[in-house]
Amino acid sequence: MYVIRKLSGLKRTLSALAGDTSGLALIELAYSLPLLMGIGMYGAEVANVAMVKMRVNQVSMHAADNASRIGEGTLLSVKKIYENEINDLFIGAHLQAGSYVDIFEHGRIIISSLEKHSDGDQYIHWQRCKGKKTHPSSYGTAGANSPSRPINGMGPTGAKVSAPDGQAVIFVEISYDYQPLISDKFTSIRRITTHSAFNVRDRRDLTQIYNQSGSDPVASCSTYDGIT
Repeated sequence: MYVIRKLSGLKRTLSALAGDTSGLALIELAYSLPLLMGIGMYGAEVANVAMVKMRVNQVSMHAADNASRIGEGTLLSVKKIYENEINDLFIGAHLQAGSYVDIFEHGRIIISSLEKHSDGDQYIHWQRCKGKKTHPSSYGTAGANSPSRPINGMGPTGAKVSAPDGQAVIFVEISYDYQPLISDKFTSIRRITTHSAFNVRDRRDLTQIYNQSGSDPVASCSTYDGIT
């Protein structure tokens, strides 16, 4: 009789467990949580890539626009541009990008003045750069003998820009090494590149960039640690 009672009690216990679904949701969550977390992290990384791309693109556009407007002069004279104005432009670009992107720590901004030589060829008269990364310009470099090194405009194939007679086009390139929000395993993006171009707004002295104090730092493209 004792054995029968024990077996009967065990049967009732097993029957009760078989019909108990109170922990089912917890078990299902435990199985699905890794998948849900993976999808969530992937979505966050994709959104971060889109946000960083948009910000880098805006920085390049505003830098080109601002560089096309700078200069000192009157309505009756051509405008001169100065090294300190370009340095201020770089500071503004860094502030716009924000500390989250930190564009000079992880990228490089290249500002080029595309002009037309007297023989009709396009060339890069001068370039100024800032940023720790060693990304070179994708469309050419400037030098003391620029007119002897003509280029066929600046920009990707099929969308090249050219400078008109007696004027200049400011062309800005940015190359930025993407910094993952979570992990680079969630995205194939490693480098973000963008470019923008604006015609110089006013009559500009195209002979040179002036140094107002004589000792203003020059954002040389031959260095990779900022303005020297």
